Amino acid sequence: MATYVVGDIQGCFDQFQCLLEMVRFNPDKDVIWSVGDLINRGPSNLATLRWFHERRDNAVVVLGNHDLHLMAVSAGARKMSKSDSFDDILDAPDRETLIGWLHHQPLIHHEHGATLVHAGIPPMWSIREAVERAAEVESVLRGPDCIRFFYAMYGNDPIIWSEELTGMTRLRVITNYLTRMRYCTKKGKLDLVSKGPTPTANILKGKKVAPWFSHQSRRTKDDVVLFGHWASLDGVTDSPNVIALDTGCVWGNKMTLMALESRTFYRCDC
Repeated sequence: MATYVVGDIQGCFDQFQCLLEMVRFNPDKDVIWSVGDLINRGPSNLATLRWFHERRDNAVVVLGNHDLHLMAVSAGARKMSKSDSFDDILDAPDRETLIGWLHHQPLIHHEHGATLVHAGIPPMWSIREAVERAAEVESVLRGPDCIRFFYAMYGNDPIIWSEELTGMTRLRVITNYLTRMRYCTKKGKLDLVSKGPTPTANILKGKKVAPWFSHQSRRTKDDVVLFGHWASLDGVTDSPNVIALDTGCVWGNKMTLMALESRTFYRCDC
């Protein structure tokens, strides 16, 4: 049995299948982990979501921002944007089954000495704290308040964590850390505007921001963290413990798969 971790698929189903063929993935024995963003922007969203649902006993999926957006649109809390491409899911006869399954997926997963998350873990949280705070959001996604959460989920404020935060505001900042974060200050103040390999100047009015994983004081510096979300990194973090798996397939670059046990990387051109 082997465990494989795949970067953002975003509906690029053919390239995902290419990677599985490279490693001769056996769905009866092997396990696939996904960093999230299974869908959106690519051409085959329904096929991707169905594949993971059908093999859910051998799959671990953490939710990404695009997965949450699909759920919000399906619930009527948000309209599709011009760049959204998941009409095939919304029109599918098994839509409710597939999206209902997404509602029960975690925002973070810790196993085999590694932690799987879509965007990252802010410098001031330990793995245990990240798991506990993710559970707060997961509980709401699985309960009657999920639609109210989807209405409140969008937005950049607050830009920093406080234990005193409550309600939907608290859940929004937890979600932003785990599914949208790229740059932040060493104390966790978020720059949710910058997306490239270098931050946009002065977004936080003089506060120095850096990639979340580069802060020397972060509490997870000795932990193995696997993440996606940040295609412009092209898989480079300069840290052996922080593994970036989004290599921009949906933008015409590559899709990346890693064998967890051997840390062997496989890539398919997109």
